[in-house]
Amino acid sequence: MTKHPYYDLPIPNEGSLHRMDAERDACGVGFVAQVNGKRSYEILAQALCGVCNVVHRGAMDADMKTGDGAGITTQIPYKILVPVAKEEFGKELDDERDLAVGVFFLPQDELARIKLQNVLEGAVAKRGLHVIGWRKVPVNENELGAKARQTMPFIMHLLIERASGMDDGQFERALYLSRRETQNRSRKMGLAEYYVSSMSQYTISYKALVVATQLEKFYLDLQDERFETALAVFHQRFSTNTFPTWALCHPFRLLAHNGEINTVRGNRNWMTSRASDFEHPWWEGDEHLLKGLTPMGQSDSASLDSALELLVLSGRDLPHAMSMLVPPAYGIDPLTSDAEKACYEYHSCFSEPWDGPAALVCTDGRSVVASLDRNGLRPSRFKLTSDGIFTLGSEVGLIHVDDTKVIKKGRLAPGEMVAVDTVKGCVTYNAEIKKSLAASLPYAQWLKEQRVELTAQSPHKPKDELDILDLSQKQVTFGWTKEEVDMAFTPMLAKGEEATYSMGDDAPLSILSKRPKVFFTYFKQLFAQVTNPPIDPIRERAVMSLDATLGWQRNWLGATPEHAHVVHLTTPFLFENELAALKEIKDFPHRVLDMTWPVADESAGMRTALERLCTEAEKAVADEVRILILSDRITDEKRVPIPSLLATGAVHQHLNRAERRMRLSIVVDTAEARDTHQMAALFAFGASAICPYLAFETAQEILDLDKTAKKPQLEGCDFAKALINYRKGLEKGVLKIMSKMGISVLSSYTGAQIFEAVGIGKEVMDKCFTGTASQISGIGFAEIAEESLARHAMAYGQPVPNDDTPKVSGLDSLGDPGFYRPRRDGEMHAVTGPVIKNFHTFVKSGKAEDYQAYLNAQLENKPVALHDLLDFVPSSDGPIPIDQVESIEDIRVRFTTAAMSLG
Repeated sequence: MTKHPYYDLPIPNEGSLHRMDAERDACGVGFVAQVNGKRSYEILAQALCGVCNVVHRGAMDADMKTGDGAGITTQIPYKILVPVAKEEFGKELDDERDLAVGVFFLPQDELARIKLQNVLEGAVAKRGLHVIGWRKVPVNENELGAKARQTMPFIMHLLIERASGMDDGQFERALYLSRRETQNRSRKMGLAEYYVSSMSQYTISYKALVVATQLEKFYLDLQDERFETALAVFHQRFSTNTFPTWALCHPFRLLAHNGEINTVRGNRNWMTSRASDFEHPWWEGDEHLLKGLTPMGQSDSASLDSALELLVLSGRDLPHAMSMLVPPAYGIDPLTSDAEKACYEYHSCFSEPWDGPAALVCTDGRSVVASLDRNGLRPSRFKLTSDGIFTLGSEVGLIHVDDTKVIKKGRLAPGEMVAVDTVKGCVTYNAEIKKSLAASLPYAQWLKEQRVELTAQSPHKPKDELDILDLSQKQVTFGWTKEEVDMAFTPMLAKGEEATYSMGDDAPLSILSKRPKVFFTYFKQLFAQVTNPPIDPIRERAVMSLDATLGWQRNWLGATPEHAHVVHLTTPFLFENELAALKEIKDFPHRVLDMTWPVADESAGMRTALERLCTEAEKAVADEVRILILSDRITDEKRVPIPSLLATGAVHQHLNRAERRMRLSIVVDTAEARDTHQMAALFAFGASAICPYLAFETAQEILDLDKTAKKPQLEGCDFAKALINYRKGLEKGVLKIMSKMGISVLSSYTGAQIFEAVGIGKEVMDKCFTGTASQISGIGFAEIAEESLARHAMAYGQPVPNDDTPKVSGLDSLGDPGFYRPRRDGEMHAVTGPVIKNFHTFVKSGKAEDYQAYLNAQLENKPVALHDLLDFVPSSDGPIPIDQVESIEDIRVRFTTAAMSLG
C-alpha cells in the first residue's frame, strides 16, 4: 500500500500497473451566478440541482452512494459562519469581509490532527493573520457509501480574521503563503498528509467522494437556508482510468474541469523548471514557497488549478490567466484580429499551452469564467434570464429556468470564453474579453522590436560530390537499412507523406530482438483515452501548429518587452542552411555539444559521455547560451554516437532538475532521426527543433542513383523538391501523432513525454526520461552502448575497399534485415511463409499432424511479444472438472461496452 500525496490514506496500487500520474477526468461541470451580485439561497439550490442533473456523467459504485466525487464552490456563507465565530469562539467581526475560511481534509487520528493544526496556526500567525478557531464541519456520514466512509478524512473549517490594514490582495496572498508554508513544514517534520480544499476570503468548497445526489445530504450546511451566495460552481467527476480519492474531487481552489490535459507531464516539468525564474514584488522573499506547485501525484486538473491560482494571485485576472494556459487557435483563424493574434503570440514566447480537450469553469469568488479549448470537444451551453440569472453547463437544461425569462442563450465555440463579474454586475462575452485583453499592453510593438523571425527557407544546395564510403558507414552506424530507404524514406521524398502500411507489427519488441535496433524503437506512442475524440490533422489544420520558439522563456509572472526576445520558427525541421542561419543570429549565443564518445572507451564510455553532456549543458546556461545544439556530426571510425534520444532526454531532464531548463532551447543535429516516430520522440523528450542532416545526404544519394535507374522512383523531382517533400511529410506525420493525443500545438507536445518505454531499465528511465513509464524493465546504459558499438563495428570494422574491390552501391551495402516484412535469415516475425502455408494445410485437412506442423512453425518464430515468455504451469491436481467451469452464457452477461472505459 502506498500513501496518496494529498493526505495519509492508503491506495492499493503496490505491485499493480496503476500509476498515480495517469490521473485524468471526464465529467460534468457548470455554474450559476446572479449577475448583480445579490446573494441568495436560490443560487445554491439551482447549483445543487445542476450538479444532480449531471450525475449520469459520473461513476457510481455498487453501493449506489460512493462515486468518483462531486462538489460545489460558492462564496463564503457569512450568515452561517459569522455567528459561529461569535457564538463558539467569542469573536465578533467588525466587517464580515474580514473573515476567511480554510477547508481542510485532516487525518482521522487525533494526535496527528492536533500536530497539523498547530503547524497551520503557526503559519497563519506568521503572516499577521488571526486564528479565530476550528469548526468541525457538520456532515451526515450515513449518506456515504462504504468505500467513501472507509477513506473519509476529518473535515474542518479554519476561521481566520484579516490583519488590520491589510487590503484584499494582501489578505488572499497571505492565506496562500500560509498554506504553502504549512505544506512545506509539515512534510519536513514528517507529519501526516492532509489536503486543503480551499482557503480564501472569497470562496469555500464543499466536495466529497459521493455521487452528486448525495452531496447536499452529506453536508448539512448545504441544507441551511441561511447559506447565501451570488455564484456557485459545481462538478460531478468521472475519473476515467484513475483511482478516485476525496482530494481529487472537483472543484479545486479555482477550477472545475471536464476533459483531460494530455500534455500535463510536460507542463509539470516546465513549471518545475521555471520556478527558479519566478519574480514579482508581491512574492519578494517568499519565492521558495512557489516551488513544487505541480507534483506528479496530482491529477491533470489539480495541476492546472495550481498554475491558474499562481497566475491570478500574481496579478492577472481570470480571463487573462485562462488565455495564457488554454489559448484559442489564433494562427489561421480569420476572425482573430491582428491585435489579438499579437497578444497570443507574445504569451507563447514564455508560456506553453496546457493542451487537451477541456471545458473549464473557474471562479475567484467575485467573477466566474468559463472557456473551451481550441478544439471545442467538450460542450458548454449557457442561458441568461431577464432577472439576471446566468447558467452554464455541460448539457442543455441542467438548471431549471423559466424559458419565458431567457433573454440570451447559446454555446461556447472552440477557444471562446464568457465571464460574469458579480462586482461590476455584468456579463462579458468572448469578443469583448479578447479585445480588452489584446489592448491591455503593446504586444504587437514588443513582438516587432524583440522577436527574431526565422521563417522556412528553400533547401540548401546539394554537395558537389558525395563521399559514398563515408555516407554508407554513417548510415550503418545510425541503423539505416536499404529496406527502410526503399519502403519508408523514398516515398516521403516522392510524395511528401508517409507510406501507407497495414495495421499491426509482427516483428519482435526491440528488447526481444536478436539484432541491434535503434534506441527509438524501444518507445511506443501513447494514445488519448476513449473519452477524447482524436483530432483530424487534415480537416482540423486550422487549430494545429508546428511553430516553435527558441531562447530564454522568461519570468512567467511578469510581462516586459524582453519576454518577446526569442527566435520564432515556422517549422521545427531545419535544413542545413537554416541551421547555419540560426547560428548566426545575434543576441542568441549558441553552443554545440558533441553527442559521441571514443570507441576505445568501450561501453562504459557512453555513460561518461552522458555525464559530460549534462555538465556542459549546465555550464552553457551559466554562460548565457540561449540555443544548445546537440550534434553527432563528428562520428567516425574512432567515435561512436550516443543515441540522440538518450542524449536529448538526459540533458533535458538534467536541466529540469537544476531548474535551468527555461534559459535555453535544445536543437538536435543528428544523423539518426529520419522518420516521424523518431522526430516525435525527440520533441516529446525536450527538443525544440531538429536538423536530420544524414537524411538530406541520403536523399541526394537516392537522386544520383535514380538518374541511371531503369525505373526511377523520383522522376521529375530535383534535390530541392525532394527535401521540401521530405519536410512536408515529417510535418504531416508529427501532426498526425500529436492528433492521436488530442494535442494541437507543438510547444505543448515538446517535453510532454507522451510515450511509454518497453524493456528499458529503471536507472536509464530515472535519469533520462523521468516520469515516463517503463513497466517492463530491461536494458541499461551498458546494453544500449553495446548496441551502438555493434552497429559502429558493422560500419567501420570492415577494411576499406581498394580500387580492385568490386563496386557496390552505397544503399545496396546497407542490407535488408527484414524489419518491415519477413526476409530469409532476417528479423524474426510472428507470421512467416511456413506459418501461413502450414495453417492453410491444416484448415483444409483438419489432421492433427498438420496442426502440429503449424504449431511447430509458429513456435520457431518466438519470442515476439512479452506473453511468449510465459508458459502454463500444469496443476498438480490435474485439469479442472468441466462441471466447475462457468458456462459461456453466464460469462457473457458480464460483458459490457462500457468496460472500454476501464482500459
